[in-house]
Amino acid sequence: MGPAGEPIEAVFREERGRLLALLAARFGDLDLAEEVTAEALLAAVETWPRSGVPREPLAWLATTARRKAVDRIRRDATLATKLATLHADADPARRTEPIPEHEHIPDDRLQLMFACCHPALDLDTQTGLTLRYIAGLSTAEIAQAFLVPPATMAQRLTRGKRKIQQSRIPFRVPGPDELEGRLGLVLHVVYLIFTEGYAATGHHDLVRCDLVDEAIRLARILHRLMPGEPRVTGLLALMLLTDARRQARVDDHRIAVSLEDQDRGLWDTSMIDEGARLTTQALRHHPPNSWSVQAAIAALHDEAPSAQETDWRQVRLLYDELFALTPTPVVALNRAIAISWHEGPQAGLDHLEALADEPGLARQHHWHAARGHTLARLGRHTAAAEAYRRASELAQTPAEIAYLSSRAEEYATPG
Repeated sequence: MGPAGEPIEAVFREERGRLLALLAARFGDLDLAEEVTAEALLAAVETWPRSGVPREPLAWLATTARRKAVDRIRRDATLATKLATLHADADPARRTEPIPEHEHIPDDRLQLMFACCHPALDLDTQTGLTLRYIAGLSTAEIAQAFLVPPATMAQRLTRGKRKIQQSRIPFRVPGPDELEGRLGLVLHVVYLIFTEGYAATGHHDLVRCDLVDEAIRLARILHRLMPGEPRVTGLLALMLLTDARRQARVDDHRIAVSLEDQDRGLWDTSMIDEGARLTTQALRHHPPNSWSVQAAIAALHDEAPSAQETDWRQVRLLYDELFALTPTPVVALNRAIAISWHEGPQAGLDHLEALADEPGLARQHHWHAARGHTLARLGRHTAAAEAYRRASELAQTPAEIAYLSSRAEEYATPG
């Protein structure tokens, strides 16, 4: 689609997910919703270049898709029976009622997101369904992101859709009694997509910009639909404050640059400003949640002129609070790093060594790299070189491997 089709492409990107969610909620069948969404978009491609983009494109697409769905149900007795079973308690008239004007069309993406992230599904399936039906990625794109063959991902998505249908997982926002845990699953899936993009495992680039951008877009959708939810606000703030450093994370030679050495002039100040503002909003709610505390830590890093001038005392206190909320080895590792800056490298090393028996940390490069950095600050260069060498063996992106290997060589060289 050339320049003339760019407005149409923009509409498709903005409205596809909302259209699919509307149809899934109305008919309760992801396969049907996806098929008639694709048919409606194809009809738009054929019609709009001649007639122009309608004043209410979503209403046009939804009306077209609903008609195609109703026609298919009438032709397919098996499909009609299945939908009747899925919606035994629902009002069947809703499936054939007209689509309202755009401003009155409900945004059902939140309902679809909760269905995709239902606890009856495993985490890999939740993530794949979210990327497929909310973010709009193709099966091949999702497979590439998570380093599995497209056929494997297609099977995973098919099993997930079948589970939603067979278990009659509802397309709805959970009630107050369920919302606490269910929203946590949704946020975890969105952040998993972000972290996979931010430190792309097994990928030639350190950052998968497509995944990072999609995760932030998903968080913006959540924030727009749940504006008063502090966990959603905190997650969006955290991702913006983290991604603000994207341009400085790799140098001209495609080697990773540590936070300490990054050119802060390359950081995106508009993202930092927005993230800091959202962090303040999230922290107004008590008690604090782990997302808002992590955002507050990121804001302290982003607003400091340099690593040395960071308010490390406040960072350490926030990690104390975060560890009380989520006492995981990764949080303990980051807390130890903060202690090394606040109380000195020996104190930090003591805390790092106390984590040596954590199997999850020993198999990842982050603990070894942090230990190498702390040993180097203590002047123990031989031990630092060995720690960096081990970190380079465990790292999974060329940019990180190059950075850690260069540090190992630097401290292994006498003088």
